[in-house]
Amino acid sequence: MLTLRGFEGVDLKGKKVLMRVDFNVPFKNGVLRDNARIVAHKPTIDALLESGASVTMVSHFGRPKGKVVAEMSLGQLVPDIEKGLGHSVKFVADCVGPEVEKAVAELKPGELLLLENSRFHPEEEKNDPEFSKKMAAPFDVFVMDAFSASHRGNCSTEGVSHFLPSYAGGLIKREVECLERVKSDPEKPYVVVLGGAKVSDKIGVIEHMLNKASSIIIGGGMAFTFLSVQGGKIGKSLFDAEHADFAKDVLARAQKLGVKVLLPTDVVAAAEISDDAKTCVVPAGEVPDDLMGLDIGPETAKAFAAEIAGAKTVLWNGPMGVFENKPFEAGSRAVAEAMANAKGAFTVVGGGDTASCVKKFGLKDAMSHVSTGGGASLEYCEGKDLPGIMPLVV
Repeated sequence: MLTLRGFEGVDLKGKKVLMRVDFNVPFKNGVLRDNARIVAHKPTIDALLESGASVTMVSHFGRPKGKVVAEMSLGQLVPDIEKGLGHSVKFVADCVGPEVEKAVAELKPGELLLLENSRFHPEEEKNDPEFSKKMAAPFDVFVMDAFSASHRGNCSTEGVSHFLPSYAGGLIKREVECLERVKSDPEKPYVVVLGGAKVSDKIGVIEHMLNKASSIIIGGGMAFTFLSVQGGKIGKSLFDAEHADFAKDVLARAQKLGVKVLLPTDVVAAAEISDDAKTCVVPAGEVPDDLMGLDIGPETAKAFAAEIAGAKTVLWNGPMGVFENKPFEAGSRAVAEAMANAKGAFTVVGGGDTASCVKKFGLKDAMSHVSTGGGASLEYCEGKDLPGIMPLVV
């Protein structure tokens, strides 16, 4: 079990703290679509400010690829960040150099400063040690709180930790505690629910969880590769030819290990993905040639829900269908509701689309934990060492 070094008990009075946050939020035409990532950092920021530190936040935003891109400036997010955190926020239009040094030096205890998009510099994603040293220079302490960026070995996530005493923030500690419970020490029966489009995205999780899970539920587009290798007809549904042998191998290994694999028995099929698509429910291995399976069917939804109902631990990563469109949301809703109703179970939702899914159905608060990181939670559950976390391990 990983334990991270927190800043509790550390004297931070009058200290200059550099805090890695993740403000890479959905922002379009001047409108913030979701402030969850901003609000997630509030407890850590409040704790640091209450300890008498001044806090400077650094983050990436979008993919500017080492160039200054006006539409990806964090400056435009300041009003939303102030609203989400409940504090006034100063801003400086760079993340290294004399302007930053001056702003940090003038920052008083209890005040907040936001630096410009770290990815405006090409050195950031290269994890350039000299750039990390420059970024760390004005500060006394580094606090890493951006779990969703922890799978990236960048200057602002990992590099600065070589030059400053470094600690984990509350958000990243909570993420690691919850994900450790499903990765290393799950209470059984343990049900792993996997969905999404591609088998390739979930190979690592399947490999890691095959020896730990009591049962693995497979839905979403990836299920059709498994159905196909069993001789099913899948029409125009997604098929990952490159990983067909892997799917076959997983089914054989699961049988040997006594791990139950649940695949769809019926699916919702249509000729197109749209809100007014004409749909029909067909047996999972008998999808007509001109149609594609776009959600699990009602019979499958009941079977999956029944399996989840008996679990003590549930991990869900990847939706059961194209939940963004109403005709194909019922399967994902059924899984979300089953997890919400699983009495006494520890329920974890991987980030990204799956987190959006439970939020859409108003069930986010009914889960034990909803991860803020899509790629990061996936890699963590694969058993990988995340570069932004390893320097914080006690």
